[in-house]
Amino acid sequence: MAKEGIKFLFLFLLIAFLCLFSFKWLSIPFFLLSAFCIYFFRDPVRKTPEGKEYIVSPADGKVIEIEEIPEENLKKISIFMSLFDVHVNRIPYDGKVKKITYKKGSFNPAHKNSSSENEQNIIEMETDDGWDYKLVQVAGILARRIVCRIKEGDIVKKGEKFGLIMFGSRVDLYIPKNFLINVKKGEKVKGGETIIGRTA
Repeated sequence: MAKEGIKFLFLFLLIAFLCLFSFKWLSIPFFLLSAFCIYFFRDPVRKTPEGKEYIVSPADGKVIEIEEIPEENLKKISIFMSLFDVHVNRIPYDGKVKKITYKKGSFNPAHKNSSSENEQNIIEMETDDGWDYKLVQVAGILARRIVCRIKEGDIVKKGEKFGLIMFGSRVDLYIPKNFLINVKKGEKVKGGETIIGRTA
């Protein structure tokens, strides 16, 4: 279970047990909320594929967009995390955190085009292989907190956990235009495990 969920679980369980001493029926929804916390903040073990050429998915969910960004010479892969997906985010490729930019914004549905105006956390990465990539954590209509556990200057490894977004959201991955994409729009992916692309 992701550590960010422990305080929610403790709070709901505390209220549920307190309700047992007076209004027993009120404990039921809080026990259900406790069960939901355990489910939502689950943090399953993932086996990250070996191979320096592999770029893995930064999140669990559904690929909702694959597009080229000509002006930046990049390809963008967008992954939508529903309320029922694992929300722990993972590093797609070894590198160093070059810059992190937090942007305030609205809370439109994360799968809509208008989500570009949403609250987001932009993580710029540089690799030892001479190419850079970018991760963008995008808040959704229910998401009210973006968690980023890494900081500028950190050295990170492929498959390493770096944060999460509460509750329903999106992660965009930007990689060089000449790289191969290994997934299709509509495909379900697993963070830290699904090969999402390959270096050229």
